[in-house]
Amino acid sequence: MITTNVENEYYKLQSEKESNARSYPRKFPLIIKKAKGTIITDTDGKQYYDCLAGAGTLALGHNHEVVTEAIKDVLEQQLPLHTLDLATPLKIEFMQEIFSILPEELKDSAKIQFCGPTGADGVEAAIKLVKTATKGKSILAFHGGYHGSTQATMAMSGNLSKKQHLQSLLPDVHFLPFPYEYRCPFGVGGEQTSQISAHYIEHLLDDCESGIAAPCGVIVETVQGEGGSVPAAIQWLKELRRITAERGIPLIIDEVQTGIGRTGKMFSFEHADIVPDVIVCSKAIGGSLPMSVVIYKEELDKWNPGAHTGTFRGNQMGMATGLATLKYMKEHDVLENVKDRSNQFFEYLNGLKHKYEVIGDVRGRGLMIGVEIVNPSGRKDQLGHYPQFGELTAHIQERCFANGLIIEVGGRRSAVLRFLPPLTISALETAKVLDIFEKSVKEAVELITNS
Repeated sequence: MITTNVENEYYKLQSEKESNARSYPRKFPLIIKKAKGTIITDTDGKQYYDCLAGAGTLALGHNHEVVTEAIKDVLEQQLPLHTLDLATPLKIEFMQEIFSILPEELKDSAKIQFCGPTGADGVEAAIKLVKTATKGKSILAFHGGYHGSTQATMAMSGNLSKKQHLQSLLPDVHFLPFPYEYRCPFGVGGEQTSQISAHYIEHLLDDCESGIAAPCGVIVETVQGEGGSVPAAIQWLKELRRITAERGIPLIIDEVQTGIGRTGKMFSFEHADIVPDVIVCSKAIGGSLPMSVVIYKEELDKWNPGAHTGTFRGNQMGMATGLATLKYMKEHDVLENVKDRSNQFFEYLNGLKHKYEVIGDVRGRGLMIGVEIVNPSGRKDQLGHYPQFGELTAHIQERCFANGLIIEVGGRRSAVLRFLPPLTISALETAKVLDIFEKSVKEAVELITNS
């Protein structure tokens, strides 16, 4: 915690002068002095393992050498820092690198749109794209999904707290049941969750009395991030692609958090061996700097010049760091490390699940992992699961921070502890993170039991 007078003054000034909408400083009251790899050091010299990593932005961790060298190169070569959407050799090379990591079916026929520097702007662009191309009206999204904090992206997100008092959100958004097996919306659980969800979606699209105007697109996360690290079953993703393809409905995969290696594949939809019509990327694709792009099938390229603009679209410095990151990941087999560390996380966390009754579910894909905390004193649902325990989740997060570990919470009632470490985290660092996590769970459980 903050102890020095200087730190107290910094934090006091932030609390007094920064917007009430600030969020992370409320959970992690520290002033960061420096950061390297997986470690953050505050101005008091205390170190923290960072398993938030810029909400998944820092694929290679803080200040990786290839990223800092890319920044130096841009400055030393006096490359332009701002070009609107004009071409530069750097931009062309970055585009070619992105196309090179696409599935074979897309490599030669994909188009790319550089957007404003946030994932939300990329999603906004994707919606404009499919509306223009299809002349359709409705957007189909999913319960528990999260696509950003702009008016339109909030309209397509499941979280009610951020939008319930806002007016004039994007109209004609309709929500579908996501295959959340642990909290099955149909009350069955297991594989049947995905089967019923897919059947429901197909029936809705074919029902002439569904009440939903012709959809212009379906937007989905293959692993719901803010929704609690909930992975969609592989077979369900295959079915969703079949259903949308047969009806000519563009499938938009939001890869803002899942993309660029986070799940163990360069793109998360590759686990299901499918190809979407539209891919939205941000966060890690900029190699730790602001970047957002939409990649899509060329037949959708029906919009006019200037249909989606933004002064800071195509951040040149972000192209340099993004290019360096993509190259490093391929040359150093970072995806293999993601798979190995994922196995290490899941093996340990599943062991804790059997040890601590408050751990209801451990889930995710790759290094996008969620631990759902439950209340063993509560009433079980029809699937035999205890209710979410947000209060204890907050205590565990607080103890993690006190013990030198930064993790985020999410999911329904903020009852899911989320791990998003750098993709380069080592086996030793992972072991230390898990030790701190178990220690913190034990302390929080004792605290809540004795209170």
